[in-house]
Amino acid sequence: MLYRRRDFIKVSGITAAGSIVVPSLLQSCRGPALSGSINNYLDHFEVTPSLLRKVMAAAMSKGGDYADLYFEHTLNNYSNLEDGKVNQASSNVAYGVGIRVLKGDQTGYAFTEQITPEAMLNAAKTAASIASGTGKASDVNISELTVPNLYPVTTSWEDTSVKEKIPFLERMNEKVFALDGSVTKVNASIGDTTSYILFHNSEGLIACDYRPLVYIAATCVMEKEGRTENFSVSRSARKGSEFLSNDLVDTLAAEVVEKAKLQFLAGKPKAGEMEVVMSPGESGILLHEAIGHAFEADFNRKKTSIFSDKLNKKVAEDFITIVDDGTLPSDRGSLNFDDEGIPTENTRIVTNGVLTSYLHDRISAAHYNVKPTGNGRRQSFRFIPVPRMRSTRMENGPHKPEEIIASVKNGIYVTSFSNGQVNIGAGDFTFFVKAGYVIENGKLAMPIKDINIIGNGPQALADIVMAADDARLADGTWTCGKAGQSVPVTLGLPTVKIKKLVVGGLNA
Repeated sequence: MLYRRRDFIKVSGITAAGSIVVPSLLQSCRGPALSGSINNYLDHFEVTPSLLRKVMAAAMSKGGDYADLYFEHTLNNYSNLEDGKVNQASSNVAYGVGIRVLKGDQTGYAFTEQITPEAMLNAAKTAASIASGTGKASDVNISELTVPNLYPVTTSWEDTSVKEKIPFLERMNEKVFALDGSVTKVNASIGDTTSYILFHNSEGLIACDYRPLVYIAATCVMEKEGRTENFSVSRSARKGSEFLSNDLVDTLAAEVVEKAKLQFLAGKPKAGEMEVVMSPGESGILLHEAIGHAFEADFNRKKTSIFSDKLNKKVAEDFITIVDDGTLPSDRGSLNFDDEGIPTENTRIVTNGVLTSYLHDRISAAHYNVKPTGNGRRQSFRFIPVPRMRSTRMENGPHKPEEIIASVKNGIYVTSFSNGQVNIGAGDFTFFVKAGYVIENGKLAMPIKDINIIGNGPQALADIVMAADDARLADGTWTCGKAGQSVPVTLGLPTVKIKKLVVGGLNA
């Protein structure tokens, strides 16, 4: 459901009070034969093809090789429950256009929060200053990008009031307290985002996208015999308010209570270098942080990644295949097209142990003389796009999970992480493990918590000696930071065994 921009801003502040009546869309003659969707988005941002051509001409006026316009209108909503009450509900609107000009591998960029002819022309001229000399935009035909919709919405967040979200937060609170008498505090939150994107470039491409995103999260605090423990869980997807359900709330409530209870039984293993088994799903954070960033093409183009000279070379065992997929239906990391107008794809980074592709934006693709992979992403219209991951995962291996655990005499099994630090250039990492188990003589033993694992990403990849057939994506609300920007992602892994990592524990 699409709102005209000025009407949307006028009513967005009262979404908590009830549903919104959608105003009629503008209908006007535009010249090029464009679909109803594109015309609606032109109306939404109150621009015309002739105005786009004028702004593009200004952007290319100094001899740029390429230019693009990225229009965005985003509404964020947040609701939070604490101490049994919904104590916070807020909304935030972002609206504007970013104008980028490329000259070789150099970028000129400017943005404006006022989508008026004067403001856009001034921003275009600022971005154009990256190039020197004179030039003008080619007279190209406008071509519309048509791609499958990976995230259809049943009920939009614009049509979902805060009052309709509150029962799910209250149910979470009630369920968690009811499940265990040791619970002392519950925090629950729901955040939703709606983004309207209109993209146009100097090649004549025009595209539009309606991007929904939602998460629900819960934190449980317990106290036993003067000792306090906590745990947090969440779920996220590119869906409308049909995402919220009582079943989802009940599942999260049971999960957060069970995991918080387990913390009371957890201790620390002995410190030292040992075998580490990574559980399926959430352990994909190792793949994302310690290895995945080093596959992003800008780091390799600039020779700062340890993988910059390893394209088409063996980097892992034959049974390891790693992909970055932007096409998973309703997935948090998926996009119909990236922020450079490139349709997303399932990119094979490592194929049977061989590094077969980096993750490319337009600049790096031109440098390597390959097609972009649809990994050009930005936080908002205020930022330039750079190569970013989407949904990064390792595919199934030939082993069984129980076979992998049985092969370890002395090690740990990691199930949950909280944070970490990575040196992307060298790949050295330290991750903070929130939960896991000791492995003794091939069996899971004492639960563990609050330890570090230390290693080197490329070496850890080479040291994966077993991978199971249980690959899955992690649950949760994963957000990736790079170059001062944050974007939503997902990650995944099967059960894998790394033959040696340094584990911080007792006597560390």
